[in-house]
Amino acid sequence: MIAVRNAREDDVPALVEIGVRAWEQAVVGVADLQVRRDYARNAFQQFLARHWLRVSVAETEGRTAGWAAREALDDEISDLWIDPPQQKKGLGSALLSAMEAEIVAAGFEAARLQTHARNTAAVGFFQKHGYSVNWLSIDYSERLDRDVESVGLRRQLVADEPPGYGPGGF
Repeated sequence: MIAVRNAREDDVPALVEIGVRAWEQAVVGVADLQVRRDYARNAFQQFLARHWLRVSVAETEGRTAGWAAREALDDEISDLWIDPPQQKKGLGSALLSAMEAEIVAAGFEAARLQTHARNTAAVGFFQKHGYSVNWLSIDYSERLDRDVESVGLRRQLVADEPPGYGPGGF
């Protein structure tokens, strides 16, 4: 059974390790893992230490298996990481649904996110859940010392109401 809950401060070490393992899987062929692993671990540590209150955690069989965040508490899902051995078990879908519910509750009508374009597993996952590619860019990354292709995805969460008669309508 999958449970999604708010993160606790004592979750941070486990969430860092999940983030690093999932990041390693996502950047194969894009970054030198040996060179960037410590940087990634430090980035996850700093982010989670400061923003754990903005993180939702997915658990299965009582074990933490993934996490997602809305860093700016806006319409963007900034993070969604599932421990690689736990992928394809519904955890990502549960976290995505929780993030989308938060976005709608905050008054936004659509969700957006971004990933690197070569992360075909992530792009496919989000497209399966109704997201469409909204933009593609190529930017130089100083940290990676190379050009990185990024893709932005978007999903409408609240249906647009067709204009009708009366105020605001025809």
